[in-house]
Order: sequence, then C-alpha cells, then structure tokens
Amino acid sequence: MTIREGALGTIQRQIQWNRLIAVVEEQAQTMIRTAFSTTVREAGDLSAGIFDLEGRMLAQAVTGTPGHVNSMAESVAHFLAKFPAATMRPGDHYITNDPWLATGHLHDLTVVSPAFHRGRIVGLFANTAHIIDIGGLGMGPEGRSVFEEGLYIPIVKCFEAGRPNDTFFDFIRAGSRTPVELEGDIYSLCACNDAGAKRLVAMMDEYGMEGLDGLAEYIFDASLKATQAAIAALPRGTWRAEIRSDGYEAPVTLQAAMTLHEDRVVVDYAGTSGLSTRGINVPPAYCRAYSCFGIKCVVAPEIPNNWASLKPFEMVIPEGCILNAPRPYPVSVRHVVGQLLPDLMMGCLAQAVPDRVNAEGSSALWNPPLRGGAQVSGQAAEVEDFEIITFNSGGTGARPGKDGLSGIAFPSGVRTMPVEATENVAPVIFWRKELRPDSAGAGRTRGGFGQIMEIGAKNDAEFAVNAIFDRVANPPKGRFEGGNGAAGWVGLDDPNGTVLRTKGFQTIPKGRHLLLKLPGGGGYGDPRARDRALVERDVADGLVSPEAARRLYGHDGV
Repeated sequence: MTIREGALGTIQRQIQWNRLIAVVEEQAQTMIRTAFSTTVREAGDLSAGIFDLEGRMLAQAVTGTPGHVNSMAESVAHFLAKFPAATMRPGDHYITNDPWLATGHLHDLTVVSPAFHRGRIVGLFANTAHIIDIGGLGMGPEGRSVFEEGLYIPIVKCFEAGRPNDTFFDFIRAGSRTPVELEGDIYSLCACNDAGAKRLVAMMDEYGMEGLDGLAEYIFDASLKATQAAIAALPRGTWRAEIRSDGYEAPVTLQAAMTLHEDRVVVDYAGTSGLSTRGINVPPAYCRAYSCFGIKCVVAPEIPNNWASLKPFEMVIPEGCILNAPRPYPVSVRHVVGQLLPDLMMGCLAQAVPDRVNAEGSSALWNPPLRGGAQVSGQAAEVEDFEIITFNSGGTGARPGKDGLSGIAFPSGVRTMPVEATENVAPVIFWRKELRPDSAGAGRTRGGFGQIMEIGAKNDAEFAVNAIFDRVANPPKGRFEGGNGAAGWVGLDDPNGTVLRTKGFQTIPKGRHLLLKLPGGGGYGDPRARDRALVERDVADGLVSPEAARRLYGHDGV
C-alpha cells in the first residue's frame, strides 16, 4: 500500500500517526507489566517514545510523566553523538543515568534502542524509568555532589547484538541496595523497546513503508504550524511572575519573565535564586521539560507532544541559578523545585489569558523514601533491611470552571501508589491514608484536597525517612481572589506533635509513626460566588467543616 497524493494521502498519514501512538503506548505498557520496581509498575513513573535517526521525537506514549518525556526528548541526540545510528546493530541497547544527558537525576535510567526494518535502521525507541535505588546516599537531598548520590552510568551498551554486557551488570548489581529490582528493571526497559520495534515493523509492512521520513515530515509540519497558530492567537507582551520554594539551606525564589511573540514563547529566569549546596538543584534539561509542559497545558494542550511542537518554546536560564545546575552539583531531588515551574508559567500566563489557567497546586510530589533494618538501627534492627519509595500527591489548583483534583499528581502525572503494593514489598504499615479536611483553598471553584498519611514499620520498629517535601512554609496560592491551599506538615504521631525537617535524612524512633499532612490546592475566584449546593456537598462529605464554610463561604453549608 503506498501513499497517494491529496486528501487520501493525508487521511492515510493520520491513520499511520494514530498507529504510531498505539505502538509507543504498547511500548510503555510492556514496561509497566514487566518492571520490578513499584515506582514503574504501580506509579507509572516512566516515559516512552519513538525518534527519527536525527534524534527528534516523533511520538510519545500517553502513559508517562512530562519531566521524563520532555527531558528524554533532548537525550537521544546525546546517545547519537557517542554511538551514531550507522554503527548500531540489531539487539543493541544503550543506557545512561547521566543527569545532564538524560532526565535530571541518577535514579532515572534512560535506554535507547535501534529499530530495524528489512535489515536497515529506520528509527530509535527510547524510554526512561525511575528505579528505587542506585546506591550512594539514596534518593534525598543530603549529597554535596552528584558523586555522593549514587552510581553514575555514562552512555554505554548494556546489550550488544542481544547479549547482555556482563561487566556492566556486575557493576550495577554491586552498587545497589536492591540489585534484583535494578537488574530486572533494565531488562524490562530493553524489552519494552523491543516490543515497540516489533510493532513498528508490523506497521511499516502493513502500509508498505520503506522508512519513517515521510511520516515524520507530516507530523513535524502539522505540529509546528498548529503550535505557532496557537501562539499567534495570544496577546503580545511580557509578563512576570514569582514563586517560592521552602528550599534547603534557605528559601528559594523562582522568577520568570515570559514574552509572547507571534511565533514563539521565550521565558527568561533572571532573578532566580542561586545554586544550593544540596540536591535540590535542577539541570537545565529538566527545567526546560517542566517549563514547556506548563506553557503547553495552557497554550496548546490538544497538539501532540513531539520535537516540532516543543520547538517554539525557548528558555533563557542564567548560569549560576538553581535551574541551571552544572556538573557535579547535587541534583537527586531536582523535582522538588522543578515541579513548581508549571505553576510559575501559569502565573505569567494568568495575566495574558486569565480564563485558561489553574490556581497553584501542591506541585512537587510527596514521595517519602523509606529505609529500615540494620542500615538504620544496626544490630538492634527489628525488621529486615528495606529501601522503598511511595508516590503520593496533595491537591491540585482549582480550574476556571472546575474544582481542583484531590490527591492527584500535577504536574508529574504519576499515579498514587496503592498502600497494599508498598506493604507487600517492604515491612511498613500505612495506618492512615485519607483526604485532609479543610485543606482545599476556597474559591468560586475550590482547590483539591490534600491527604493525611501515617506510616510506621512493622512491630513499630525504628526506621528512617529521607524527607523531600515542599509547600510547607510556602503554601499553594489561589488566583483571582481564591484562597490559598493549606500548607503541608511533616512530623511524628506523638502527643506533642513533634515537627520534622521538610528535607533530609531523619530517624522515626521505635513506637512512633511518620505523620504527613499534604498540601491542598489553591482556589479560583471569589469564594462567596461558589454554588451553595457545592459547599453543602463538601460539608456533608466531611471535607469542609461548618466553621470553615461560614468563614470562607458566608454560610455553614448545612
């Protein structure tokens, strides 16, 4: 079957595009179904996509996170710089976790694999997944350089012509607290690229395609024109916004000046705080990833995400600021600052298109890395050694026409992990996991509610948390008279309500539990304009107290 000219050809290209989305989604689903780490199979903290031989992303899977996808969109070119496409052979798989060549920290593995059709390389499949442990200090902000944060993998072959690189896997197993999970995840990443390549070959045979160049040209041309048209419909001008993070040594200020041109959007981060001595720094690719996502959610949400649709978004990131960390600065928890960027982008766009932005949300994930056993308690350990991380979210910001979402990840997109999945693989118990009343910012549309989580070890044994939390000193702000969401809180379940630090390694003593109160999302618009029936519903559900309803909405909701 060959492509004809005119309308029929366009229809066939669109069908091929839809098939390509199905190919990369099967790629992602293969990873989820074969992964060893709960971060992948339960939370979906991954990305998957197909690229042309110049390293340009054609399509991404529906499943995945923007921090991974948009960083991965840059990373394939780095693989090609070291291993040109002409040197690749069937069964080769290449891997790295270099934060500056991939997705921003060592806990993300990126694998790139060639796809061959009738003996000729036609494209590249790439994926990224967050793994539980990569050695070093573990996932947390305590490192003072990237070399303390874990095993640093340059771009190397992990499989050659279908055969595993035994030396590589020896190093990997020796450097991790969870060697079985780590090795299994790498096999999973390679298998998912193979699945994508198999489906691509079947698609090309069905449509009589010799290569992907024609389809790539169609995708890129349509995506770029549509994105530029969406930008052209915006008002011209420059808008500024600011957002604050709790930081580590001191609060962090993120400043942005966004200029809307006729065919592109330029964001300048001049005025942003300088680098941290700890692992909250953000490599520039991760900054660009979440900045582009925040803009795209408002400006061009319906346009597919690929190389061409990302091209009109430009970032100016000054050297020496926390969003442009150079090697070898620590970057392990770059998401704590980086996931605030979509809210910052919406702060700028709220002044240009106020009816298209959300209020601020809890933003950064609350994903406590937990550790226990002899590595925490020594010979007094009462549980076996474990290393686990569980992904959870506060509330998202209110939308112009809808309430915010409760306990849902934005902007990361990962799923909240079932407590049963975590309890099944580690000696921990979740004593409470429930929505947090009165945490949503009031408004004509209210924010989403945060959560309350209470976590202990089995037998109430001692364990540790490597805290990576934010939005405690700086709660999510409402927009256009909407109220702020509730600030987060980190502490113990003791009668005194002992407060813990929001970042850093801390021990939970025997007999005590870790208590987390996740932030709520900000509200949108005047709370007094909220539909009375909606307030009554929230009061009846126990999510808003009658006292808060009277104070914020002008009636008790009863």
